[in-house]
Amino acid sequence: MKAVQGKKKNKAANFVIQGSILAMAGILVRIIGMLYRMPLNDIIGKQGNGYYTSAYNVYNILLILSSYSMPVAISKMISARLAKGEYENCRRILKAGLLYATVTGGLAAIILWFGSDFFAGLIKTPYSSYALKTLAPTIWIMAYLGVLRGYFQGTGTMIPTAVSQILEQIVNAIVSVVAAGLLFHVGEGMNAAQGAKNYSYALGAAGGTIGTGAGAATAFIFFVMLTLSKGREVLGEETVPVHTADGSGRAKAESYGRLMYVLTITVLPIIVSSAVYNCSNVVDNFLFGQGMDRLGYTGEEIAVFWGALGQYQLLFNIPVAVSNALSSSLIPSLTRAVSSGNQEETNQRIAAAVRFSMLIAIPAAVGIGVLAEPVSNLLFAGEDNSLLIRLTMAGALAVVFFSLSTVTNAVLQGLNRLDVPVRHAFLSLAVHIILVEVFLMIFHMGIFSVVFANILF
Repeated sequence: MKAVQGKKKNKAANFVIQGSILAMAGILVRIIGMLYRMPLNDIIGKQGNGYYTSAYNVYNILLILSSYSMPVAISKMISARLAKGEYENCRRILKAGLLYATVTGGLAAIILWFGSDFFAGLIKTPYSSYALKTLAPTIWIMAYLGVLRGYFQGTGTMIPTAVSQILEQIVNAIVSVVAAGLLFHVGEGMNAAQGAKNYSYALGAAGGTIGTGAGAATAFIFFVMLTLSKGREVLGEETVPVHTADGSGRAKAESYGRLMYVLTITVLPIIVSSAVYNCSNVVDNFLFGQGMDRLGYTGEEIAVFWGALGQYQLLFNIPVAVSNALSSSLIPSLTRAVSSGNQEETNQRIAAAVRFSMLIAIPAAVGIGVLAEPVSNLLFAGEDNSLLIRLTMAGALAVVFFSLSTVTNAVLQGLNRLDVPVRHAFLSLAVHIILVEVFLMIFHMGIFSVVFANILF
């Protein structure tokens, strides 16, 4: 009995350890992101940062619709079949996922490339179209990367994802700063030739987004090499017994048509809930741009306000990274526990995830609020950070709510209750839209409208 209990505790501990590895990598990635954004911000300024942030918001929505949910869906399918020893089906899932990524990633890339001017005009930052175009190929790469990450996460190891994220961000940091500097000077030449003033900021922002693509390509190459060398070994075929109804020891191979169908019905609710949950930034961008335009603000002024919000989100995203990492390790872990019918193990993993997330999020929220001024002045020295400091102090509480909602969203997905996050996300977004409009157009709270609405969202 003690041996069985010890084994259960080891399984729960392994899930927390894997989540912690990914969380540490996520925090390191966010720190690198903050550090490289300092010289990048010096190069492109708040206006360029506004174009950069606006482009990312549109990119993120198309990424969610095309491939953001792939790691979750693939890891759920892999972990469920590994629990039954269906190794050949795991390999078939990988192939089906890559085919799915080819179609959805390619379609999203085409939409972003040819629709960049439309999207930029819609959010009242027309010069962000240059950054949108450079992000188009990245969506396609990220689709393939999501499948490969999900494959390894489904086996219970988060180390490949953690290593790839660090490599991705290091390359991103280097290329972003160098490309932004080069293209900013090109834009200055265009400004002088055409008597304009915005091309330098627009092209500088595009240089920053080029780094995103370079980082994604590096991570993809890493996973391709890892899959070719370790793809079969990571399934652990020699350690997991196979039990089948006919006693043959061989599981029936699922057809690719069947796997594509299962993948689609797994992906769709995750896409919808993730899209609604994450599209609040694009909705904010649109409502804020349109509202401030009606209030008489120029596109350049709107970009500056949005740039300050982007700097606040850099600080906000560091503690939330822990919850994101726990979610990635929690979903396949819960799926295995549910597939084996182990309710005790399921409850233990849910409780451990929520506790660990809150142990990080609550002190982090207090720290961000209290240390807003020194941290902002350290990261963005030489600027007037008064707006950023007030935004950070006002929005610190959002860390707790976003962390808790991220983990509980993953719990529901791991329990196959995929419909619940969809309903709740739609309800939250509806309330959020009303609040942004009320705060902005009635109370004239400016960029703080977005921060307060996000806390309540």
